[in-house]
Amino acid sequence: MSSGASVESERRLRTGRLGFRLDADTKALIERAAELEHRKVSDFCVKALTDAARQTIAQHETLILSEIDRSAFFDALVNPPEPDERLLRAFAQHARRIGR
Repeated sequence: MSSGASVESERRLRTGRLGFRLDADTKALIERAAELEHRKVSDFCVKALTDAARQTIAQHETLILSEIDRSAFFDALVNPPEPDERLLRAFAQHARRIGR
């Protein structure tokens, strides 16, 4: 596929739109940054927004533990408790379902 064809297919994929108003100083700042990266303003904004969105999602999907929580978690991994009666019944029921 030629680069011209990939650009055209990328344009077709971009059907969603975002629109917002900016003050003149913010617009000038974004235009200057885009110019420094030799990019179109829209491409610069899409990349910046995408990066920010991914970072925000990662921050909210990452489990952050206190030292006490971390210690309890690793202790449970290294020294797991013995299964109780309820867990043993669940294992037995699962084994019956899968035919073991």
